[in-house]
Amino acid sequence: MTVDSRWWEQPVLIGRHVRLEPLTLEHAEGLHAAGEDPEIWRWLSWRQPADLAGTRKIIESGVADRERGVRLPWAQIDQRTGEVAGTTSFYEIVPAHGGIAIGYTWIGAPWQRTALNTEAKLLLLGRAFETLGAHRVTWHTDINNHRSQQAITRLGALREGVHRHHRVRPDGSLRDTVTFSMIAEEWPGARARLSERLTR
Repeated sequence: MTVDSRWWEQPVLIGRHVRLEPLTLEHAEGLHAAGEDPEIWRWLSWRQPADLAGTRKIIESGVADRERGVRLPWAQIDQRTGEVAGTTSFYEIVPAHGGIAIGYTWIGAPWQRTALNTEAKLLLLGRAFETLGAHRVTWHTDINNHRSQQAITRLGALREGVHRHHRVRPDGSLRDTVTFSMIAEEWPGARARLSERLTR
């Protein structure tokens, strides 16, 4: 079976409100500033970095994942100000089955529930379904992270179920994970709703 190498390519994705560019150490200072609110880190798989060196370690982990073909991390850049707003990734990349996941996502408080966040998802979903020909996009989130679950639902994804004791949180507790998905047949309707939301 021929492997489609495009699934591991990571182009810059450009919209009106956000630019997604491959995450590098050059984004460290901006990313550290965007993540200053402790609430951002409450349900993430990492603890909030105490200093810039800690943020660099998180970025280095993402870069290493990219080099190993495990994950493609992007920096989310505010097109208006040029500020780093957060980060997001493709992972669980399985071209043979047309599957990909969106996650490792967070944005700073000023950009939450904004056009930047909506457009970032629109760009990623468009690449997954329209460029790569994905059959399915998946999201995973902590069962206690209700804000994330609501945001994923607003994208048009469907809740599929719960993986019990799926991961270990940074504090050592066991996390149940809620899984959502969108399939290719659902993408045109979701695209129309997200595009309409951007015009409001």
